[in-house]
Formats: sequence, C-alpha cells, structure tokens
Amino acid sequence: MRNKFLGTGESGFHPLRKIMVVLSGLKYAVRYDFSVTYKLVLSTAVLAIFFMFRQWVDFLLLMAATAMMLQAELFNSAIEAVCDFITTKESRKVKVIKDISAAAAGISILLWGVILGIETYRVIHLFRLLH
Repeated sequence: MRNKFLGTGESGFHPLRKIMVVLSGLKYAVRYDFSVTYKLVLSTAVLAIFFMFRQWVDFLLLMAATAMMLQAELFNSAIEAVCDFITTKESRKVKVIKDISAAAAGISILLWGVILGIETYRVIHLFRLLH
C-alpha cells in the first residue's frame, strides 16, 4: 500500500487489497483482544436469531450498534497501542489519552449493551408467543 506522506510503496487504489487489510486488522483484533472477540461473538449470535425470525429492523439496529461499538473498540485499541509504542514509561499525559479513548469506547459499549439487552428481551418475548 502506498504511503501518502513518504511516497513509498505500491501506487494505485486496489479495492481487494483494501478489503484484505480490513480483514487482517479485524482478524488481529479478534485474535488478540478478548473484549472485541466476545462482543463480536455475542452480537453474531443475536443477529443470527433476528435473521432467522426475519426481524429486519431489529437486525439492522443491532448491526449498526455492533459496528459502532467495534469501531470505538478498535480505535481504542489502536490509540493504546500507539501510546505504548511511543513510550514505555508511565506518563500522566499518556494515561489521560488512554482514559479518554477508553471513555469513548465505553460510551459506545454502553449503548450497544442497552440495544442488545432490549432486542434480546424482544426476541425472548417473541419466542414465547410462538410457542
């Protein structure tokens, strides 16, 4: 991939290469960050149930909330990794940066959890009505 600032690397836009980079980053996050893994697995299970019951609005709402939560979690992980790369010493400034990043992720996780809880309750209620 071409470095826009240094002018090094391969030039040109290649959509398949971009997709491979995205999947590589997601694979790394799922493999090495348990908080990403369990949230993705939990959301996938509930999304499968919504898909099975053809609850499209619920499916799309949870998919959007999951995407937002994953984005915040991945940004948080990336910011923490950059901070750790820059300095290994304890620093008040780095702590503040990491805390702000964690707060942003926490807000999206809270919203995701509320939506997941409400939608899971709705599916359980729907399942009881069918049986």
